Amino acid sequence: MTTHPPGCPFHTSTLTRREAARPRQGTGRDERVVAVQDHAAARDVLRSDHARQAGFMSEQVAGLGVVRRLPVLFAEGDEHHAMRRDTARYFTPAQVATYRPMIARLADDLVAGLARRGEANLDDLSLALAVEVASRVVGLTDSLAPGLARRVEAFVGLGGDSEPGRAAAPSRRRALASQTRMLLFHLLDVRPAIRARRRERRDDLVSHLLDRDYGELDILMECVTYGTAGMATTREFVTVAAWHLLHDASLRAEYVHGTREERHAILHEILRLEPVVGKVYRRATSDLVVDGRPVPRGAVLAVDVAAANVDPDVVGEDAHRVCPGRSLPRGVQGQVLSFGDGHHRCPGAFLAIEESDVFLRRLLILRGLRIVREPTVTYNELIKGYEVRGFRVALGPR
Repeated sequence: MTTHPPGCPFHTSTLTRREAARPRQGTGRDERVVAVQDHAAARDVLRSDHARQAGFMSEQVAGLGVVRRLPVLFAEGDEHHAMRRDTARYFTPAQVATYRPMIARLADDLVAGLARRGEANLDDLSLALAVEVASRVVGLTDSLAPGLARRVEAFVGLGGDSEPGRAAAPSRRRALASQTRMLLFHLLDVRPAIRARRRERRDDLVSHLLDRDYGELDILMECVTYGTAGMATTREFVTVAAWHLLHDASLRAEYVHGTREERHAILHEILRLEPVVGKVYRRATSDLVVDGRPVPRGAVLAVDVAAANVDPDVVGEDAHRVCPGRSLPRGVQGQVLSFGDGHHRCPGAFLAIEESDVFLRRLLILRGLRIVREPTVTYNELIKGYEVRGFRVALGPR
């Protein structure tokens, strides 16, 4: 991999313009929220056994008491560790290698469709990719009606403030819309998958959960967290990575002609600069000291992933530019904290990069691929990150 120490030759910097997509202020009860922006402190919090998951509406879901087993994203302690061990095999590099032919066929179909039509919204292509791959891994392959991608998009797009302690109660209209979309997802996608796997087990997550005696509602919640979360975040990253690579011809050339290791390094560097989930939350379960500050038990810790990822003490100079091959301290991966850290680190990290790479290389190697319309960027309160929409690309001369 060619390194570019200081003075990176690429011009690409942050494209999602967070200053133009700033989240609204929470309107719920006032509660102490401690901002954590330094990389070392952020990593310590994410690895701490004395700070539990508090984001993605985890506390609201746990408070309802309607599931026997909390989904893996929300669980803690021995239960969480056991769940991660049991499901890790679906996301190992060896297992992901078995998915690669399927991902390649899907990517070929999507790129061929773009070639036939001449134009397409890249965010639509990335949604189709992410949903199809995640549905195969999770087991959502027996839907009663087409449109799983749009049902996922509608469910995630409903948003809702997930900041613990400050999240306002949803309006009755929003709550009804959320329940309706969840019910449709359950009836059209999750329940048919459960019935099919009760007849015959397959090598996927739903089959595994049935083997572990999960109830239907418990499986629904896992499908929401493993399935829709993975679909939504991968969709955003594929789109924003393509945006970067189409904006910088030299970076695109290095990516397209690079080895697999070099391409992955470029994707990790883009993800470092553009983490899809920009902020994650933990609640202190005992008195802590974070970055030299005392944090009382019960306080909310808001880990600013976007800020930690550009900490110059860790990533060095040109922190706000895409510089693949930058020198990082031992133990710090190329994407820094974009996949999280500690026991709640994203289990599908390797799969997300692999499917992104398979699709993007096939897309970006096309001659004449160009941007027709720049995308708009908004902010999703649920995942605390960007949404990139309306990114129109075309093949051929202007």
